Amino acid sequence: MGKGDRRTRRGKIYRSSYGIARPHTDIVTGAAVAKPAAKPAAAKKAAAPRKKA
Repeated sequence: MGKGDRRTRRGKIYRSSYGIARPHTDIVTGAAVAKPAAKPAAAKKAAAPRKKA
């Protein structure tokens, strides 16, 4: 039981996965746990309309 075990909380943390041992909801309140804020994606520029020749 430890880092290599996928059924334990420590194993889930090690493998960066979730499940029964490491739920996304808070056990006490039942509310969803806030996920860490993702870095904003680079703003994509809209392509300029093509000029007709």
